[in-house]
Amino acid sequence: MRQFTTLIAFLFGFFAMAAGQEMHELSLQQAIELALQNAEELKNLRLDEQIQRHMNDESTGLLYPQVSASGQGTYYTARPQIQFPNSNFPIYQVLQDEGVKDGSGNPISTSQSTTTSQPISFVAPLNLQFGISINQILFQPDVFIALQARETVLQYARDNLKVSENNMKEAVKKAYYAVLIAEEQKRITEETSERLDQLTAEMTRMYQSGFTEQLDIDKIEVTRNNTVAAINQLANAINISKSLLKNTLGLPIEDEIALTEKLEPLDLEAILLARTDDFDYDIRNEITLLKTARRLQELDLKRQESAVLPSVAAFYSFDRAGQRNPDFAAPGESPWFWYNTGLLGISVQQPIFSGFQFKHRVSQAKLKLEKVDNNLSQVKRLIDMEQNVARNSLQNALLNLNVQERNTTLATEVYENTKRKYEAGLGSSLELIQADSALQQAQGGYFQALYDCYIARIAMEKSLGQL
Repeated sequence: MRQFTTLIAFLFGFFAMAAGQEMHELSLQQAIELALQNAEELKNLRLDEQIQRHMNDESTGLLYPQVSASGQGTYYTARPQIQFPNSNFPIYQVLQDEGVKDGSGNPISTSQSTTTSQPISFVAPLNLQFGISINQILFQPDVFIALQARETVLQYARDNLKVSENNMKEAVKKAYYAVLIAEEQKRITEETSERLDQLTAEMTRMYQSGFTEQLDIDKIEVTRNNTVAAINQLANAINISKSLLKNTLGLPIEDEIALTEKLEPLDLEAILLARTDDFDYDIRNEITLLKTARRLQELDLKRQESAVLPSVAAFYSFDRAGQRNPDFAAPGESPWFWYNTGLLGISVQQPIFSGFQFKHRVSQAKLKLEKVDNNLSQVKRLIDMEQNVARNSLQNALLNLNVQERNTTLATEVYENTKRKYEAGLGSSLELIQADSALQQAQGGYFQALYDCYIARIAMEKSLGQL
């Protein structure tokens, strides 16, 4: 029963793992499209473009009236007061002037007056205030230049995305062909293993008939074992290459991929004949990106130079305030007192002197523009060098491929002739083993040359802007 439970648990885990896997059959173009869709780096660059769109819309909002409302309510638990003089001197002055006497018959004089102080508050206990304000930019140099730069900044984000997409295409092509060539090399090596199995079987029959020695069989067995080890190494290399390709494509590592492209004869004549003496650098996205950066830097210089211009804005505000003070209310009237205030105006700000900051900011912007020009010249020179190196590398890779292909053909013929001689009793097992080793070495050299040729072609396509 325990074994049955363990089996059920194993099967459940196996099917759960299988359900989580997905098989992807991919051509090269499908692999490129999948990578462009899944790569997090490219996703972030697309998000940067969307962010820039919203930033552009935010800048556009500066052209519209900026409206805000406010409200405030205060209640004084203890009101501020002032000392107000309280004197009866004026009354005694009148009495003295009129010659009025007191009850004892003595004349009343101002010397009998008194002066005191009385705390009085002119602040209402409860105050309410509501208001609305409107501000409208009429002219502000940096804002208007920022609005001019909206499309250029957005284009910079697009160009940056294109550069990264080209780099992704290059990485996918290299990883794809690495898997494809390794799989083809493994297939050829497996055919070699089958050939050695057949040879071992034939030599065993010859040994049983007394036409060969056990030593010859052992030598072939050693060669066969080395071939099996090479197959295992190639299988491991394929798994690693597929993991790298899946990571480049943005696929889960547990998914399976099958490549549908076939290795076909390379047609490199057209790309080798491509002229570069009148090359249009604008084909390269790196140049387009730098030219967009230059336009942005020109706008920044314009912004710095416009800092001496005035800024003009219109404003309007309206407030309604209320005060509640029962002490000041007439009998039968409301204790509230309401009033309105309105204000309409234009403000002008004119920079006059900023401690030479303006001069140095303009100088910085000009130097930054010069740096962009230097970068453009440098990248063009690097493209020229890249094209020259790529062309030479491709020519050498093609020559080496032709040599290795010829070597493989010759090694195959040598092996077949040596095998026939050995079967006829005219050759030794050592010669046969040496011929087989030479054939395997030629095949390994051919596949390495084939990979180098594909990599060189990709580099040439990139240098010409044809990825």
